Amino acid sequence: MSNNKAHEDHQYASNRLTPTQGVVVVIVPFPAQGHLNQLLQLSRHVATRGIPVHFVGTATHNRQAKVRVHGWNPNSLSNIHYHDIANIPPFLSPPPNPTNSTTNFPCHLLPSAHATRHLREPTAALLHRLSSEARRVVVVHDSLMAYVVQDVASFENAESFAFQSVSAFTVSMFFKDVMGKAIEPLEHEANVKIPEHVPSIEGCFTREVVDFLESQSQFDELSSGYLFNTSRVIEKPYMDLLDKILVSKKNWAIGPFNPVELVEKKVSNDRHMCLEWLDEQAPRSVVYVSFGTSTTFTDEQIEELALGLEQSEQKFIWVLRESDRGDVFGEVRKLELPKGYEERVRNLGIVVRDWVPQLEILGHRSTGGFLSHCGWNSCMESITMGVPIGAWPMHSDQPRNAVLVTAVLGIGTVVRDWNRRGELAMASTIAEGVRRLMASKEGEEMRKRAEELGGAVRKSVGEGEVSRLELDSFIAHITR
Repeated sequence: MSNNKAHEDHQYASNRLTPTQGVVVVIVPFPAQGHLNQLLQLSRHVATRGIPVHFVGTATHNRQAKVRVHGWNPNSLSNIHYHDIANIPPFLSPPPNPTNSTTNFPCHLLPSAHATRHLREPTAALLHRLSSEARRVVVVHDSLMAYVVQDVASFENAESFAFQSVSAFTVSMFFKDVMGKAIEPLEHEANVKIPEHVPSIEGCFTREVVDFLESQSQFDELSSGYLFNTSRVIEKPYMDLLDKILVSKKNWAIGPFNPVELVEKKVSNDRHMCLEWLDEQAPRSVVYVSFGTSTTFTDEQIEELALGLEQSEQKFIWVLRESDRGDVFGEVRKLELPKGYEERVRNLGIVVRDWVPQLEILGHRSTGGFLSHCGWNSCMESITMGVPIGAWPMHSDQPRNAVLVTAVLGIGTVVRDWNRRGELAMASTIAEGVRRLMASKEGEEMRKRAEELGGAVRKSVGEGEVSRLELDSFIAHITR
C-alpha cells in the first residue's frame, strides 16, 4: 500500500460516520481559482450547519483553495474533510501565451481541465464508502465536473446538485440563445427586462473549450437541481425566469458564499502591506485594479494600462500578475512595467505582484471602485462590499456579467467595450474610464447605488431574510 493510500484510509477511518449521523455532503469543484473558491466558501456554510463535508480534488488544487481563501480559516472547521486525490497522471502546466491566441480565453489551463476525468474513479470509490454508512450522500459538483460525478446515479441513497459558477443572468441568456422567441412568454411572466445589447458568446471560448463544455452538459439530467452564488436581492427576475424554464429542477440562490463581515486582524504583521497603505488613504478614493486569475495581458497592453492609471490621476492598487497555470505553485513570470514607472507613481498608487486579500481590499473604507474583468466571483465580492465596477471583460461569462453590472444593476461603467476586444486599449481610454468610475457625478451615483445594494445583500443573509431562507430551504431539502 502506498503512503498516500495509507494516509487516505487512515483519514477516512478517523472520520468514519455512523448511520445515525444521517447526511454527508461531497463537494467536487472544478480546478480553477474562481470555481475552487466559490465551492470552498459554500463548504463553510454547509459545515456550520453540522453536516460533514468532503471536499474532493487533487492535492495541488485542494492546497490552492485553502491557501487563497479569504475571510476565514479553512482549517477551523473540523467537519470539512479534504480528500487529496493522488493517483491521477501528471498534467502539463504550460505558461499563458497572450500573443498566440484568437481569444483571451486561458487555453493553457485545458490540460488541467482534461485531467479531471481521472477523478471519476476515486470519487466513485469515496461515494461507495460513504453511501454504505450514511443515510444520504449529497453531491454538490461544479457544472464542469458532471462527468466526474456521473456514478452518483448508481447509489440509491445519493443525489447530486450542480453548482453554476456564473450569474443567473448569464444562465438565463444562455436559454434565450437556445430557445429564441419561445422564451418570451416566460420572460413576460417573470417580469424580466432584457437589455438591448447582450453580447453573443462569439469570442468568449475556443472550439476546444466548447467541446469540453458540451462533454459535461450531457450529464445534466443526473442532477436534482442547481445552486447559484447569487441572491434574489440581486437577480430575482432571472432566478424567477429560471424557475419557469427549469420546472423539473429545484433552484436555490444561496449567495453570497463569501463572508459579508470581515474581522479586523489585530496583529499588524498578519495584514497584507496593501491594507496598511489603504489605511492612509481618504475614504472611497482608491480604485482596486485586478483582472483575476485567468487573464494575461501582452506587454504592450500592460504599458498602456500603466500609463492609463497614471494619467487618470486617481489613487490605485494594481495587482499585476500573469494568469494562473494549472499548478499555481510552480514558477511565475514577473511582468515588466515601463522603466521608472513605480518610482514615478509612488505618491499615486502601488503595484502588487503577490496574492492579495481581495475581499479585505474591497471591504476597506478607502476603496471606491474596482477595475475588473467581471468574473462572477469578483462581481459577487464587489457587490457584497458595495463597490462599483469598471468593466473590462475578457472571456467566458464575463461580457454578460459586465452587462448585468452596468446596464441592469447600474453599479458599474464600461471601461473597455467588449466589441473592441481585438484592439489594444489605449491609455487615454483607460484613464477616461477610471475617472468616470472614480471622479465623476456618474461615478458618485453608481457608488451610492452599489453601497445600497451591498447593504441589502449583506442584510439578506440574516435570520429570516431572503438568502438565509434559500440556504435554509436547501439544507432542509437535503436533510429531509
